[in-house]
Amino acid sequence: MTGGVMDRLSAEAGAAPVVAAAEAEADEEADPPAAGLPTPQISERRDPYPNRMQMPQGNPLLLSYTLQELLARDTVQVELIPEKKGLFLKHVEYEVSSQRFQSSVYRRYNDFVVFHEMLLHRFPYRMVPALPPKRVLGADREFIESRRRALRRFINLVARHPPFSEDVALRLFLSFSGPDVQNKLKESTQCVGDEFMNCKLAPRAKDFLPADIQTQFAVSRELIRNIYNSFYKLRDRAERIASRAIDNAADLLVFGKELSALGSDTTPLPSWAALNSSTWGSLKQALKGLSVEFALLADKAAQQDLCERHEKGVLHKHQRALHKYSLMKRQMMSAAVQSREPDSVEQLESRIVEQENAIQTMELRSYFSLYCLHQEMQLVHVYLPLTSHILGAFVNSQIQGHKEMSKVWNDLKPKLNCLFAGPNSSLTLSRSPQDGVSPH
Repeated sequence: MTGGVMDRLSAEAGAAPVVAAAEAEADEEADPPAAGLPTPQISERRDPYPNRMQMPQGNPLLLSYTLQELLARDTVQVELIPEKKGLFLKHVEYEVSSQRFQSSVYRRYNDFVVFHEMLLHRFPYRMVPALPPKRVLGADREFIESRRRALRRFINLVARHPPFSEDVALRLFLSFSGPDVQNKLKESTQCVGDEFMNCKLAPRAKDFLPADIQTQFAVSRELIRNIYNSFYKLRDRAERIASRAIDNAADLLVFGKELSALGSDTTPLPSWAALNSSTWGSLKQALKGLSVEFALLADKAAQQDLCERHEKGVLHKHQRALHKYSLMKRQMMSAAVQSREPDSVEQLESRIVEQENAIQTMELRSYFSLYCLHQEMQLVHVYLPLTSHILGAFVNSQIQGHKEMSKVWNDLKPKLNCLFAGPNSSLTLSRSPQDGVSPH
């Protein structure tokens, strides 16, 4: 009854998974481009995907997408397929189906891991959702099912994210049916660089940022952290509600089985104890029938931070580079003055220009990271209205579930009268707890 809503409460399409990704990566520095990739100058930037999504007209910093537009980008299903036994361990595979690409491919958890790594390299300043944990020894079906739902949430968030959804890595992951998708993903990012190096607006990101960006940054960070904490607690309580429903169903099932065992008891009854009464036989028959009702009750019950990355990553690197550059400049100037050789002066000037270009690029990256962060905050707020739909579905599921449970209990009540049937019995089933017979 609560499982489906709990799954959605754990941030299938709300702000929580976006924030969870930021919290999971809050203590990490922004990932640099993969080792071995070229580092072209700003003037050499190019767009490797000429057909990619164009930025909105006007100020490109402002996103113009509605919630419906984001949700309509794609719907991806992730389903378990039968386990394949290896030499030592069983391997879990998933069938990943995309409406947008009209595709269905098989993926393993390690494929998701490589895809996640590619996203971090390509989009170091975006909120890449976090992956569920790796399989632990002795993982049961509950863990596997929980991870499947988490992978579905992850891939749907990525497939609906404006920049991610237009990246070649997503298309490969959702549609490539070849034998080695991991190598294919790695090949797709070779010689490409990250989003900063391929975004035409990166050199001008500072021009689109508001003057009070640092103040907005601090306020937004606090708000997002509060939202994340609240959603985390909501998810935790929903999971506890679902867990109690499962325990309640198990107790009702055991209760019914004990009634059935009592009704099926074949121990002979001495005539001197029964005094020629048939009460025990009638009671056993009634108890045996009630066990079916409790089994039905059991069945019904069973249904029942990117901000810190900017501060500790790009901004910290920028400040550290400025400090290092100032020290190097003083050292080189001092050495050049002492040598007084033309070649030394020329080499000095060349190195100073080179360092200044590097500092300029670092500064532009800092502003571009704020640019991306500003857009990610907008996406969080676009998704927030889903909260009302999630809570509405949760309330409706509780109402429906309790209605069904109430109907089963009410249908059971008349059948209890047979327990008091007998020639010498004067007890009847009470109509209210106040008038009833106390069990103590």
